[in-house]
Amino acid sequence: MKTDIETESAANIASSSGSGAGAIGAIVAAMGCANCFPAIAALGASLGLGWLDHYEGLIITRLLPIFVIIALIANLYLFNRHRIIWRGILSLIGPVLVLAKFYLFWSAAWSNAVFYVGLAFMIGSSIFDIVSPPLKRCPVPKATA
Repeated sequence: MKTDIETESAANIASSSGSGAGAIGAIVAAMGCANCFPAIAALGASLGLGWLDHYEGLIITRLLPIFVIIALIANLYLFNRHRIIWRGILSLIGPVLVLAKFYLFWSAAWSNAVFYVGLAFMIGSSIFDIVSPPLKRCPVPKATA
């Protein structure tokens, strides 16, 4: 039978990997749109991902928001679980900025900068969760009557 600490550790690993997968997926999806994000698309082309350009519409309208929402849900779960406010805010800034670029500021000239800053926050918070995980707190034993 698993203890509460083992269950909490497995949940932390799952949510941290969800946050990292969301960030990496968003970057790879952005590499497929040369017209939208030229800096990331150039990196993707140099890595041999130029073939993603044929699927630009599918990638930008479907895959990228899905990966960002995965990262947002994982970060919300971690924030709800640990209740560390500064850490939660920093981890939620990235997905919110990326989604704001797509659904609020798509045609603005400065919206690509918002997207790149959002991706940087997503990558940074994923790396920070790996390097410095939240402190593990021992669960309070339930009182027996």
